[in-house]
Amino acid sequence: MVAIVSTLAYLGLEARAVEVQVQLIPGLPAFNLVGLADKAVGESRERVRGAIAAMGLSLPPKRIAVNLSPADLPKEGSHFDLPIALALLAAMGLVDAAPLERYVVVGELGLDGRLAPSPGVLLAALHAAAAGRGLICPAAQGSEAAWAGQVEVIAAPDLIALLNHLKGRQLLAAPRPGDVIERRDGPDLRQVRGQESAKRALEVAAAGAHNLLFVGPPGAGKSLMAACLPGILPPLDSAEALEVSMVQSVAGALAGGALTRVRPFRAPHHSASIAALTGGGLRVRPGEVSLAHNGVLFLDELPEFQRAVLDSLRQPLESGTVSIARANAHVTYPARVQLVAAMNPCRCGHLGDPALSCGRAPRCGLDYQARVSGPLLDRIDLHVEVAALTALELALPPAAEGSADVGARVAAAREVQRERLAGTGLRTNAELDGDLLDRFATPDDAGRALLVEAATTLRLSARGYTRVLRTSRTIADLAGSETVRRSHLAEALSYRRRAAVG
Repeated sequence: MVAIVSTLAYLGLEARAVEVQVQLIPGLPAFNLVGLADKAVGESRERVRGAIAAMGLSLPPKRIAVNLSPADLPKEGSHFDLPIALALLAAMGLVDAAPLERYVVVGELGLDGRLAPSPGVLLAALHAAAAGRGLICPAAQGSEAAWAGQVEVIAAPDLIALLNHLKGRQLLAAPRPGDVIERRDGPDLRQVRGQESAKRALEVAAAGAHNLLFVGPPGAGKSLMAACLPGILPPLDSAEALEVSMVQSVAGALAGGALTRVRPFRAPHHSASIAALTGGGLRVRPGEVSLAHNGVLFLDELPEFQRAVLDSLRQPLESGTVSIARANAHVTYPARVQLVAAMNPCRCGHLGDPALSCGRAPRCGLDYQARVSGPLLDRIDLHVEVAALTALELALPPAAEGSADVGARVAAAREVQRERLAGTGLRTNAELDGDLLDRFATPDDAGRALLVEAATTLRLSARGYTRVLRTSRTIADLAGSETVRRSHLAEALSYRRRAAVG
């Protein structure tokens, strides 16, 4: 007799069906597992053996053969423990195999029989719902799985409780969806002294999801303004929240099953590797650029990142996805992010200040800024100079306008874009391209003349030309204008002054 239990293998955000097949064969006692399993799956033999022993049972003195089908699909992760254990118990005749056919099973086992959380339960629940099946998972992730909607979820704390439920002796309560995080505490724009032009650029960037670069001396408020950005961004809509939650589920970062309406804000350290930023590793986990999907990726001290690491962002910033190629797999994660970066003008940070700059100025500034490649800078829509604050500015009272006021204008501009782009698959002006860009961002005659003249003078690339049009469309939306006018283009062009640096 072969006992079969259904489970899943994850390939990026794709869940693929896997059958756990267990057979007891006469012969010398052994526990063999085949099916292109990684080390974590191979070690499940000891966890399953220990969990069954904790129930007061012993494995039969036979050869146990476990096959994970399809055999040519890589299997990774500890979530195979529970389906292997259930299939083994069914093969031993201790569990009725028929009811198990209605479920997809995921979960890690402890040696004492407890079920521990494993990444990807939300994906498993969505897959089970699409297949018309239920889901068996650890109790700690029941609220996460319940977000899938019309799917029966059995969330058990341990193996004994699960068996009692399956036998009808002591039924487990159906889990409810977890909490929804509506807001996150953070700094308010009222805390920023002065820097009115930089705050205006931050508002434009937020309204159109444009990439933004702050350049200025230490202590000018660059990092503070970047940290204020989540407070002025509109909340995630239902589709965006599901996309973000799926990435977090695969990464094992969906704490307590709580979904969030707050846009992600990721700020990796400048020592991050390519794998940490774009994803990868032995098990091809999502990187920071994917964990920031539909949100903000903040890179502080931009030139301090390794150049190869920064250049690895060039493709994701254009396509909105990141592809990780391996010999046995090709994984794609979403990576539609708003890049916000901050940097000093030179290594000492005081280029242009005769009293504080080093003796190598201005050469030190050119060398320092050249650490960021021109093609990456060309993908940043707004380049903003942030001046050092004076003592008088520091002594000013808090600004009258805070994040809530700016956020209201940003939300209104985003709503205009949402209505304009309905049915196109796009959400913001930062994604406009091709015919849609021509249709919605073509300037009036005066604006077109200014753009042509400025593009020639500033030697804008085709990408830079397009990004100026996108930014001007956002500025027009903030002004409530249907047409992109000369004044809107003039402001957008003022943010491209540093585009040729590096």
